[in-house]
Amino acid sequence: MLELAARLRGLSRDSLAAALHSREFEPTGVRDLFDLAEAVLTPDSIDHAVGRLDRRHLAVLATAVELVADGDTTVDGVRDALVRHAASADLSGSAGDLLDELSGLMLLVRIDDRVHVPAAVIARVAPRLGAELPSAAELTAPAPPVLASGDDIDRTLIDRRAAETAYATVAATAEVLAALGTQPARELAKGGLALPDSKRLAEASGIALDALPRLFHRADEAGLVVREGAFWLESERGAEWSLESTAGRWRRLAECWRDRIPEALRDLVARRSESLTASTLGDDVRWFYPAGGRWIDEGLERLIGEAEALGLAVAGEPAPTALLVLAGELDQAAARLAAYFPAQVEQVYLQHDLSIVSPGPLEPTLDSRLRGFADVEGRDLASTYRVSAASVNRGLAAGETASSILEFLGGLSLTGIPQPLSYLVHEAAAKFGSLRVSLADEADAPARASVRSDDEQLVRTLAVDQSLVSVGLRQTGPHRLLSRFPPEVVFWALSDARYPVAAEDASGEIIRLSRHHLASVPEPAPKPDPIETLLDVVLAEGDEGDEGATEQAWLARQLEAAARSKETLTVTVRMPGGDTADYLLAPASVANGRLRARDRKADIERTLPLSAIAAVSPAPAGT
Repeated sequence: MLELAARLRGLSRDSLAAALHSREFEPTGVRDLFDLAEAVLTPDSIDHAVGRLDRRHLAVLATAVELVADGDTTVDGVRDALVRHAASADLSGSAGDLLDELSGLMLLVRIDDRVHVPAAVIARVAPRLGAELPSAAELTAPAPPVLASGDDIDRTLIDRRAAETAYATVAATAEVLAALGTQPARELAKGGLALPDSKRLAEASGIALDALPRLFHRADEAGLVVREGAFWLESERGAEWSLESTAGRWRRLAECWRDRIPEALRDLVARRSESLTASTLGDDVRWFYPAGGRWIDEGLERLIGEAEALGLAVAGEPAPTALLVLAGELDQAAARLAAYFPAQVEQVYLQHDLSIVSPGPLEPTLDSRLRGFADVEGRDLASTYRVSAASVNRGLAAGETASSILEFLGGLSLTGIPQPLSYLVHEAAAKFGSLRVSLADEADAPARASVRSDDEQLVRTLAVDQSLVSVGLRQTGPHRLLSRFPPEVVFWALSDARYPVAAEDASGEIIRLSRHHLASVPEPAPKPDPIETLLDVVLAEGDEGDEGATEQAWLARQLEAAARSKETLTVTVRMPGGDTADYLLAPASVANGRLRARDRKADIERTLPLSAIAAVSPAPAGT
């Protein structure tokens, strides 16, 4: 522990922070660097760090642990031992860099050419080598050979199944984004979406309620949704994603899946070509992380579960596209799946009952515009939309006109424009703006929105409409009502209630409103870093007082720590003539500026003033 504490003391604040961020430990009670060294040398902290070492780093650590028993703890000694274990030239040649990285993880201490492995690390690693963990020699062995698969598998069937699942996932994700664009979803204080919003999104996307959290998490990972305060919205990136082809949308989700897998592991798995199965994938991952244990098994389960949803696995077994994605061939993987995706269409059937039937997935930009003035009724390979006075009014409010709507539908239709549909659009346009919402005058405070119409009967109807109770409309004249809610809230409440409402500015000009709210991906808000807070405490002592007092305190803490851990030290003592002498001492206590210790060579107890001690260091190996 003394070597590690000294190592921590020699690091800059930034380097020390980086080292601590790589470890899990209990910060409670940590007041100085000795406490910190003890915290990262607890069994749980060591096990957590060792369990996340890949095979190369674990091989070097295991080799260093084995060498400690022989007293050979140098960089060259570790390198030579790796060569004796028949390690590859790449592994043995990288020994110095790997030791530096292990030192950065605080699993050992490298000082120039010397390597020190703390006793606590040895105690957690040495008994497991050759038992539950491979030995150092086994860890240096190359990856096992890949056996050619003799199975005659119809890859076309696998691709079709994979494409079917991938398409359903992409389509469901797109519907969730569309639903969020219309109405954000609330996040509960305890975490997770509010149940009404979850049900709404699940219904919109056509998936089971219990499948929504994973789909939503996937969209969050891809940056397609953003949380603002207590609400989730579609992000600007999500809006761009929604306008891409199905293959492009899938590619983004598959890329996020791939980014969660360490690069070296991707290369390891990608070597399998046609022999990749769920079991061989598990074998490769466990070979790569020999000490992984439960966290590897749980991670594999999540990884394969996600792969299934993205068409990268079928019935738990990796699909051919998985190898392409792992190898970075994302475009090729997307093209392979896209060959089995339903073909997109650019024209639809307009029906006399005001419905619109798309014989296949409508091209995204056309679908996006159509949704502006038509409601989605059914989503499948063939989709159905419906036009109503309310939906047309929504489009007019967002900037469409009767002419632009009919012109767009004319270019889209395979059957012309039915008369009922044309009549509905013109009638809605004629009524649009007969009811207007604006910002209330200051004199009307606390009212924030004003609703007006020349139609007295319409105003009276609004005042008694129970569906509008939530916005608290209060009639103040034959042509006017007030609400304490903002104009936009009142506008959408009236629109949802199917009134021909328009928004206007202070001069009475109609302004365009769109319900499709997008959120920018925000810069992460700075959060207090617990590691930095801990370092403020740990390093405070070294910043105060004169250098002599600080060194004396450091010396006392070294001796106290050695007494607690029953370590033997080499203690360098200043002699009266100016010379120094080394004693092999086992500290027993430090009090009142004096050290009481057992002299291991003379087998007597010595008491020394701390002021006479020039330095302390770990005892030589084997003493």
